[in-house]
Amino acid sequence: MTRRDGTDRALLQVLDGKPSRVPPAWMMRQAGRYLPEYREVRARAGSFLDLCYNPDFATEVTLQPIRRFGFDAAILFSDILVVPDALGQNVRFVEGEGPRLDPVHGRDEFARLKQADDPSIFQHLEPVFETVRRLRSELPAETTLLGFCGGPWTVASYMIGGRGTPDLAPARALADTETALVEALIDRLVSVQIEYLSRQLEAGADAVQIFESHAGSLPRAPGATADALQHWSFAPIARIVDGVRARVPGAKIIVFARGSGLEGHARVMAETGADAVGVDWSVDLKALRGAVTPRTVTQGNIHPETLIEGGEALDAAVDGVLEATEGLPHIFNLGHGITPQTPIAHVERMLARLRR
Repeated sequence: MTRRDGTDRALLQVLDGKPSRVPPAWMMRQAGRYLPEYREVRARAGSFLDLCYNPDFATEVTLQPIRRFGFDAAILFSDILVVPDALGQNVRFVEGEGPRLDPVHGRDEFARLKQADDPSIFQHLEPVFETVRRLRSELPAETTLLGFCGGPWTVASYMIGGRGTPDLAPARALADTETALVEALIDRLVSVQIEYLSRQLEAGADAVQIFESHAGSLPRAPGATADALQHWSFAPIARIVDGVRARVPGAKIIVFARGSGLEGHARVMAETGADAVGVDWSVDLKALRGAVTPRTVTQGNIHPETLIEGGEALDAAVDGVLEATEGLPHIFNLGHGITPQTPIAHVERMLARLRR
């Protein structure tokens, strides 16, 4: 697949199911606190959300890892929680603790959220689209631009719990006691995310990723025989994929269903319609490749802690990914986001090993 300007893009070729001798590479959270240049911009920006909503700053930090490492893709700097923020939920980020939201405990709080067709939602998100437009004009011609959103279940779990919790107990409990309410919240998120991703693609993103980061902590699905992964995650994501492609035909979409296990990862493309499956670090990549068709596009799955460790362990991990995916369509990435304590030299070593 080629860009609108005619330039070949290795990552988009892989998303078309075509293997690359050297897999194209990027990293989840590649613009972040492990980079001193990011920390400098973050200090000037004010709050984390101010950074997300300022196109000057957001463009700069998105470009930083491209300048430093020459990744094959840049991913828009933003956060999955700008969507509940745009819906009218109070969202803030506490330094050293992470996101905090005023929880959706029940129907009263849900009723105060904006309807999916409220134009003010996308007026609020316009700085994100402006960042995409600027990135499209400033990125190197060969670099793919990725947009993203959170998976409906993942975003709903933050909205209900007010923060991330290890077992998502508040969201799971509300889904058990107020199933219809949680389904209605997910329906609203599906509608908003269709529009949100479509506008990113129309602004210049080449492909998008849906981060279902909490796929491994799903509540029971309604009905004795219902499949929780399908009900709460894959079916809503499939609606997003269909909705985006109705608006942007041929849109390329990656789905990362962290914690869904080997069986869940093997189901992603068939049940969501995604073009690629992001693979978390807990899944044996070779076993997954043996469980899916040769044309299945995989992405991942170096353990972020292996990147911190570096040395021979990192070399072996890179070699293992290359061996598992030789001759198959694969995008080189981590199995979760890079962590702040990662040495820059280890990222350089990983990419040198990949590209040697």
